[in-house]
Amino acid sequence: MQVAYFINIYPAVTHTFVRREIRAIEALGMRVFRYAVRWDKNLVDCEDMKEKEQTQYLSKVSIHELLGACVGMLLNRPLAVAQALRLALKVGRRSERGILMHLAYFVEAILLANWFQQRGIQHIHAHFGTNSAAIAMFAAHLSKIPYSFTVHGPEEFEKAPLLCLDLKLERAIFAACVSAFGRSQLMLWSRPDQWRKVAIVHCGLDSAFFEAPIQPPPLTPRLVCVGRLDKHKGQLILIEAARRLRDAGINCEIVLVGDGPMRAHVERAIERAGVQREVTITGWIPGEQVMAEIAASRVMVLPSFSENMPVVIMEALALCRPVISTYVAGIPELIQPGKTGWLVPAGDEIALSEAMREALSAPVDRLAAMGAAGRLHIMNQHASSNEAVKLKGLFETLQNP
Repeated sequence: MQVAYFINIYPAVTHTFVRREIRAIEALGMRVFRYAVRWDKNLVDCEDMKEKEQTQYLSKVSIHELLGACVGMLLNRPLAVAQALRLALKVGRRSERGILMHLAYFVEAILLANWFQQRGIQHIHAHFGTNSAAIAMFAAHLSKIPYSFTVHGPEEFEKAPLLCLDLKLERAIFAACVSAFGRSQLMLWSRPDQWRKVAIVHCGLDSAFFEAPIQPPPLTPRLVCVGRLDKHKGQLILIEAARRLRDAGINCEIVLVGDGPMRAHVERAIERAGVQREVTITGWIPGEQVMAEIAASRVMVLPSFSENMPVVIMEALALCRPVISTYVAGIPELIQPGKTGWLVPAGDEIALSEAMREALSAPVDRLAAMGAAGRLHIMNQHASSNEAVKLKGLFETLQNP
């Protein structure tokens, strides 16, 4: 079976879960063709570089090819073009991005539909319920190829009516959600007669995490926070918690792994709190280095305000490191308080600092036991090979719902 994967930005430093899913699907014998609008300019991982070479980009298309695809589609399938155009206008009127942007998506969909037909694609799958799913929906109508999409959140759920998630689900063969929480949110914004189409397919980890040598937690008071530096991840709360520990005379080193639009704000917060010695920022680093940073820490901390189901928590647990995070969205589906980590109220630097204090003072044996329990949970629920089997089954069995 030949499947087209379409993502707005691919590969991307924050979307390694898509790469893992594609490769796990391919390992099951499916042929996957990658398509995207553009790629992330911040790529550092050699595996992402390989994916870039295998991806066909809309942004690289000449105006001559684009016009040729539009004229050909209009001549060969005028009714489908008219119907897809009406669909684009309908979505555009509801969207905050407006009609003009959706007319651009419509044109991109024509080009994609042309490529899909030339390749003999049998199914289209988009990641994210944003413009990726809209373009896939238009292309599916133009090409008569069934489509599906994976919803990740939290953006899709925050803007569900503006993104027309209900319409996208109605016209899709199925929609995959990465958590039970995500499934409930898509059900909230769709008609009950469409709920049968909503499946849970977790983001998964590849064998590199399960085959990596298990290292005992270090004795050094070192914590790591892995994530994009943006408003969703709550790094500013982590800095306040670090200040509280410093003021209490508790020695602690915190490494922030990642980069993003709030880096300057985070750096200023570190200076204001006077924790330059305690908190450092690595910027973007390759996946192997991320794994090394997690393994070199006693616990991973992710004080998020808004999430669905963070892959980095899965990664830390798979590497036998407990996690401190928040009671947000799908995070409690990953962390069992007292067994695999700690959960605190989002935005509460006092509760966060207390959890960090407990993690820093916990015996290594306790941390190791918590990490082992977390690793077992991830192996059972979030192995990419197992989740790919689910997805492959959906591709194959739902072609004619």
